[in-house]
Amino acid sequence: MRRDHRPYLLKKLDLKFQNFFAGHFLRPQFEALGDGFTIIKPWHVIVFGNAVRVGNYVNIIASNEKKVRLSVWPKKVGEGRLVIGDYCLVCPGARISAALEIVIEDNCMIASDAYITDSDWHDIYNRITSGKTSPVLIKENAWIGDSAIVCKGVTIGENSIVGAGSVVTDDVPPNTIVAGNPAKVVKILNENEKITKRSHWYSDPANLSEEIDRLDRSNLSGNTILHWLRAVTFPKQGD
Repeated sequence: MRRDHRPYLLKKLDLKFQNFFAGHFLRPQFEALGDGFTIIKPWHVIVFGNAVRVGNYVNIIASNEKKVRLSVWPKKVGEGRLVIGDYCLVCPGARISAALEIVIEDNCMIASDAYITDSDWHDIYNRITSGKTSPVLIKENAWIGDSAIVCKGVTIGENSIVGAGSVVTDDVPPNTIVAGNPAKVVKILNENEKITKRSHWYSDPANLSEEIDRLDRSNLSGNTILHWLRAVTFPKQGD
C-alpha cells in the first residue's frame, strides 16, 4: 500500500491496543520500562533475561518480518545487564545480546538489523563454553547504522555514527563517523555545527502528541470503513 487507508478512529483504536498490549504483556518482562514509550507491534518484541532496563520516551519498532530481540544470557548467576537510556530509538530487526553488560546511553539510535553484543558466545577452541565477554558502552546520541555489528569490549563515543554494514571491533572516538569492516574513521564531525538530539523532539510531549494527532486527522481525512475494506480486499493500482 502506498498510503494508510484506515479511517482516523480505526488507526487510533489500533494504537491504543498496541499501547495496552505493551503495558500489559510486555512491561512485566522488563526489569524497568520508563514512561512515554512508543512500541510498534509489541508482540514482535522479544525480551529474555531479568536485567533488561529501558528508559523514558523510548521508541521500539518491530515488524512481522523483523522482530526486535533484547536479551541477557549471563555466564554466572547475578551477572548480566542490558540498559537502554531515555529517548532512544530501536528499529526493526535489531538484536542486542548481553552476557555481562551493554549500556546504551540517552538519545541513541539503533537502526534496522543492527547487532550489538558483549560476548563471543563460543570459545575459539572450546566450542561448548560461552567464550570471552567484555562490556559494551554506547555513549549519548550515538547512531548505529543499518546492519552494523558492534562487538564485545567496544565503546562508541558521544555523537558518533557507525556506517551501515560496518563491523566495529575497536573503540570509536566521540564526534566521528566510522565505516567498513573493520570499521575505521572516515570523517570528523564539525564541532561548530549544532547537534539536535531526539530529546528535543520530546521537549513538550503534550504538544507533540497534539501535533501528531492533527497530522493523522489531516492525512486520514476522507477515509471510511468501506474505503478501507475495499483497499484491503480489492486493492487497485495507486492504492
